[in-house]
Amino acid sequence: MHVRPLVSGDAKAACALYLDLPRSDLVAPVAHFNAVLDHPGTSVAGAFDGVTLLGMATMHLLPNMTYGGRPYALIENVVTAPDHRMRGVGRAVLENLIARAWDADAYKIMLLTGQARGAQGFYRKLGFDDTNKHGMVLRRN
Repeated sequence: MHVRPLVSGDAKAACALYLDLPRSDLVAPVAHFNAVLDHPGTSVAGAFDGVTLLGMATMHLLPNMTYGGRPYALIENVVTAPDHRMRGVGRAVLENLIARAWDADAYKIMLLTGQARGAQGFYRKLGFDDTNKHGMVLRRN
């Protein structure tokens, strides 16, 4: 297994994998994937077994005025193909993104995870802490 940044040629495989996320009925068309990749500071890392995309996650590296102007990162849309879960795929993708955030001198990395999915333990093992801050979401219907 190897992890690399996704490129526009990976759009079809990425969109198929997005269907394994909750609310997959809201996945954008394949053509929209390039808009994500082209957004400044945004990257999508994917784990591959040969040519097959096994898992991926999106990271947004955002400019900042505090912490001496050091950026912060937001990780979203962490997903692993159902038949490859519990095999280190998600860990490999997140370790890649974490290293890239630290290489960019980010002072923190944030992510949100659903309470009902039971993934908190997975993220805690990677070093994420949910004791000091609480994530809050405002959605527009």
